[in-house]
Amino acid sequence: MQSLMSELPPVHVGGKKLVGRVVFGLLVLASALIGAFSGLLIVYSTELPQVAELESYRPSTVTELYDDQGRVIGSFALQRRVVVRYEDFPKVLRDAVISIEDKDFEKHWGIDFWRIFGAAYRDLREQRTAQGASTLTMQLSRNLFLSFDQHFGRKIQEVMLSIQIERRFTKPQIFALYANQIFLGHGVYGFEAGAEFFFNKKAKDLTLEEAATLAAIPKAPNGYSPIYNPERNLRRRNLILNAMLEDGKITAEEAARAKAAPLKLHLAAGPNTIAPYFVEEVRQYLEKKYGTEEVHTAGLRVYTSLNLEMQKAANEAVLDGLAAYERRHGWKGHLRNVGAEGVALDKYEDRDWDNIEPGGYMHALVLQSSPVAATLQIGRYRAVLTPADIKWTGHPTPVDMLMPGDLAYVKVLALNPDGTAHVALAQESMAQAALLAIDNGSGDVKAMVGGRDFEESKFNRATQAMRQVGSSFKPYVYTAAIDAGMTPDDVVVDTPTTFMTASGPYSPHNYDGRYEGAISFRRALAHSRNIPALKIAERVGIKNVIETTRKFGVTSPLPQVLPLALGAADMTLTEQVSSYSVFANDGVRVAPRYIRKVADYDGHVLEEDYPEVKDVISARTARIMTSMLREVVLHGTGYQASQLHHPLAGKTGTTNDFTDAWFVGFSPSLTCGVWIGFDEKKQLGNKETGAVAALPVWMQFMKVALTGRDTEDFLAPPPELHTAANRHVDTPDNAPSPEP
Repeated sequence: MQSLMSELPPVHVGGKKLVGRVVFGLLVLASALIGAFSGLLIVYSTELPQVAELESYRPSTVTELYDDQGRVIGSFALQRRVVVRYEDFPKVLRDAVISIEDKDFEKHWGIDFWRIFGAAYRDLREQRTAQGASTLTMQLSRNLFLSFDQHFGRKIQEVMLSIQIERRFTKPQIFALYANQIFLGHGVYGFEAGAEFFFNKKAKDLTLEEAATLAAIPKAPNGYSPIYNPERNLRRRNLILNAMLEDGKITAEEAARAKAAPLKLHLAAGPNTIAPYFVEEVRQYLEKKYGTEEVHTAGLRVYTSLNLEMQKAANEAVLDGLAAYERRHGWKGHLRNVGAEGVALDKYEDRDWDNIEPGGYMHALVLQSSPVAATLQIGRYRAVLTPADIKWTGHPTPVDMLMPGDLAYVKVLALNPDGTAHVALAQESMAQAALLAIDNGSGDVKAMVGGRDFEESKFNRATQAMRQVGSSFKPYVYTAAIDAGMTPDDVVVDTPTTFMTASGPYSPHNYDGRYEGAISFRRALAHSRNIPALKIAERVGIKNVIETTRKFGVTSPLPQVLPLALGAADMTLTEQVSSYSVFANDGVRVAPRYIRKVADYDGHVLEEDYPEVKDVISARTARIMTSMLREVVLHGTGYQASQLHHPLAGKTGTTNDFTDAWFVGFSPSLTCGVWIGFDEKKQLGNKETGAVAALPVWMQFMKVALTGRDTEDFLAPPPELHTAANRHVDTPDNAPSPEP
């Protein structure tokens, strides 16, 4: 038996060798895999960003512009983002995001293996990428440091970064970084900016359904946009609410109420829509000084001179003034019809509808028209125009002038909770207007309107347009005369006159064709008599008139010819308004100022601008001229302004061919100028003077701007040094030398 056993082959010895070989092979393979994996880790970690950079990380943020009360009036950004703290994100938003994006966010250490295995199983089962497995931390690492390319190396780096982030930062810090970084479409980054954009409120004020609406977007910002794809967003919003219910974050009653709520957006107005021309002036200055990238990414804080209430009043006054002008000249029609362009009326959206507010002018879509009424759509509102509403057009019924598909131009008078609106029919012409208001003491620009629609024309007619100033130039002539020793009570004869000039005889006339004979300087200016202004300019000398005008800061070309006294020169509205402020400022010119202070993201002051002042004329001359310009308002061409019952002074301006209408006037504290005309310098129409076209706009604005300034008054002029009895411009011994 023993011998038999000894003859059997040594199977056990060979088995041990086989097992040993297998074990050895596995060890070698494991070593190779570990080595390869280690090598991969080394390769992919060599270019791995340093997570420590997050401690000083500052994302591209919005540069914000503030008015004189600290309210936002505009912004510049490549990425519209508002960075806030963890505490500023409400619990309802944090719960919504975590429930849909990363249920175990509070538990895992950067990656969730069970979620990865589950996602891989679903992907294999459905033969497609059905579900992602990225945690919030992984999404953060990808968004901050990596590309969105789908390859193995990027995923390894994402995992490694996530682990490092979790080791270095707390969960609240990680969530805040994620919530400030995430892209929500429409150029918006971060939930705070998203809340402001979609709901016009702070994130901390979001309701449950609004928070779920925002949380639905990150998965696919365009695909789940509540603007572009509201139905898809609504379905995902309700999915999030179910997830929150399953996680015990909300009650069944809260979930049911939120799911029943309609998707209701309140889109914020564009950041630069209130004062677009002013904001553009500021942008150009900032980019020139700090560079485009700094202005659009560094989150500067720009404290401007603008006043929000005044700017809103200026916007409305200009558009109301243009509407009044267009009504005076009758209905022109020729409306654009989107139906004729093949657009379905129930699908039409107008850019004006992004910001619908009472007092605003916008396009309304005509849905129906009959002899009784026309029904209009303005966003989610409906309005009706009756025959009484269109009486000014000369058409008896709406159906005579409005067709379904027409885009009518209307002023929104009121918006009602039931979805109806009260509107007034207006019309658009090519007429333009500009308004500029400056604080006399500081030079601060308080309101600026450079045209009727910034989106249609970026050309700023307040700062760039060179327009003939007409009779609004005459105060420079009278200032030169007062400086030369003449007085408001000196006499000039208003009669037909021919002046001999270098270019030949010049025979001007007064606007109304009448002549008043011997009148005082004061009355001649108040009633804007042309012949007296020319005689005074001839007496003083056009050279002296030009020198005086230059002292006011006017840099535009001024022709050395006698008709200059009647405004035969092109100037900007900014020059005129800044110059007129000298009269109220006791002869001191304060340069217009747009910016008070610029600070960086951390609050360090980069620049602080102080008023730039310069003596122009004596206080005596300034006060005398102010008293003379007061007469324009009290008894002259600007008499309508006396209805405001406030100390006011100013001057109308009208060109001979009615191409330009002006009114520039001031109170003791504020100077404002208004210009109305066409860009191509065509006639506004017969009798469209500064008093008719521009002055009502000025008055409407000033009525708001003067609120709270009831006690102010002008300083009295000094006693006159001469009397009318011994001063007469037309006496032969006062005849001037011929002008070259």
